Amino acid sequence: MTARRAATGRAVEGGAATGRRTRPGPHAGPLLAMRAIAKSFPGVRALRGARLTVHAGEVVALLGENGAGKSTLMSILAGVHTDYEGTIECDGVPVTIHSPKAAQALGIGMIHQELNLVPELTAAENIFLGREPRTPRGTVDYRAMDRRAAELLTRLGLEVPPRRPVKHCRIAEQQLIEVAKALNLDVRLLVMDEPTSALADAEVRRLFEVIRDLTADGVGVVYISHRLEELEEIADSVTVLRDGEYVGERAMADTDRSELVRLMVGRTMDELYPRGGEQRSEGPVRLEVSGLSCVPEGGSRLHGIDLSVRAGEIVGLAGLMGAGRSEVLQALFGAYGAGRVGGSVTLDGQPYRPRSPKHALRKGMALVAEDRKAQSLVLANTVRFNTSLASLDRYRRPWHTVDRRREREAVAEQVDGLRVKAPSLNANVDTLSGGNQQKVVLAKCLLARPSLLLMDEPTRGIDVGAKAEIHELMDRLARQGTGILAVSSELPELIGMCDRVLVLCEGRLTGEFHRDAANGPRAEQEALLTAAMAREDVVTGTGGGDAAEPTAGDGTTDPADPTDPADPTDPADPTDPTDPDDRPDTTDTTDTTDTAGTDDDAGTPGGDHR
Repeated sequence: MTARRAATGRAVEGGAATGRRTRPGPHAGPLLAMRAIAKSFPGVRALRGARLTVHAGEVVALLGENGAGKSTLMSILAGVHTDYEGTIECDGVPVTIHSPKAAQALGIGMIHQELNLVPELTAAENIFLGREPRTPRGTVDYRAMDRRAAELLTRLGLEVPPRRPVKHCRIAEQQLIEVAKALNLDVRLLVMDEPTSALADAEVRRLFEVIRDLTADGVGVVYISHRLEELEEIADSVTVLRDGEYVGERAMADTDRSELVRLMVGRTMDELYPRGGEQRSEGPVRLEVSGLSCVPEGGSRLHGIDLSVRAGEIVGLAGLMGAGRSEVLQALFGAYGAGRVGGSVTLDGQPYRPRSPKHALRKGMALVAEDRKAQSLVLANTVRFNTSLASLDRYRRPWHTVDRRREREAVAEQVDGLRVKAPSLNANVDTLSGGNQQKVVLAKCLLARPSLLLMDEPTRGIDVGAKAEIHELMDRLARQGTGILAVSSELPELIGMCDRVLVLCEGRLTGEFHRDAANGPRAEQEALLTAAMAREDVVTGTGGGDAAEPTAGDGTTDPADPTDPADPTDPADPTDPTDPDDRPDTTDTTDTTDTAGTDDDAGTPGGDHR
């Protein structure tokens, strides 16, 4: 078991402080006690006799598979669900929480799994939403608001201007803004629902420092996470729910991952990563990228990245927040259009131009996007609609209508194969758990029959059972010859699943690591973190961080610059007559910002019209 948080001053024999703070003794009453909590939704019994106890200065991990009732229990505590059974006590006094405002009045704050930010407002305006400081004249004191917001963001290690609109922030940045929003409240109990799901290791460490500061001041924390390795470092105790019921409670120091998995899923799970020890890199090259450069709007700039993915190979992309990992996938999938992307790309041996998501799908490339709800799913529509959305051309009749029978059979095959838990194919996706929503995204990608699958945080925010199933799927696809390029913020996942791991820092490639040490430097957490924080190539020492920009055919220094004059030798130039992918496609009206493949000819997101 790894070392826990620093001591909070409790003395031990000889006057030394303990290396890990222990739970308060029996004489100290609980800060929060929830008992016999029950909650029903139409046709679903979400909670049955659930309970939770939290002491001041304690971090309680709340565990369970998706659908176990964790978020429902915390929504009751936060005043979102008011019609429930059972009792809630704060400092031994029974309370009724009938609204979020009432919860805040009791000193209860919550960071929800689904971010509650207003995209059009700035970071500072979101942090102070509904609690804006006022000047003596009664107007909003923007100076004070920006100053305090900057302090909170700096405390979290986030270099985001307070006046930047949230819609221009990355998912990981938005998650930390949500944390700052909660820290701005005078909380005695803070609920954190998957606070690290989009964060890289360095950001997680910073967040843990903040949690330790809070608990040292007597704040109780309820910490929900599917990353079991985090709990060993930050949690004091763990409470487990399964199918809406209380299963058990353990002191974190007295348990291990295998027992926690058994409590959560009701069975043992000896192998989370089924990839095995052998590195697979002998198949034909699926993807070859040379000098990939990109200037995405609002994203991280890429500088001359070289990479390759072979058939049957899983290649991982590691790096800290803002390193450019997601931008690599988006650029290859055509999300930025051809004008912003430079470099040479071949796909299955043929020249490839990343023009649009629609074009990428036609060429045999599919993307599991980082934000499934904003980029990959139409939440208000059905499982069937979402699964077939990127592949409708395959089921069209000559008179441009959809053959519903063939479509339904193909969707059912994918849904059954991935074991998606849904009442029917006509169930709306927004009624499914996070893990099952992610399976629908995967079903949509697999229905497109890609030879290359791009996966951006494929297991973010899903439970350990669903995570194991997705790992099994990745291994099975690789064995069938699919090439996989995957981004993950979880280093154990990259090490456990990937044949090779490429590390990025500030848009540059700084390291390449292998499953088998015979092929090069071995992928280990310390080596990956070192490369992720390096501004030069830590493997070859070539000084990748100081390398000159790759040059275009006309002698300019940026092939991704949309103002670069046409050059027939430049593979990034949309006027290159020798590139078969540059021939005009008058039928392609795809929105280049559509990373889910939901373009004009794929259906109308507003409703299931088929």
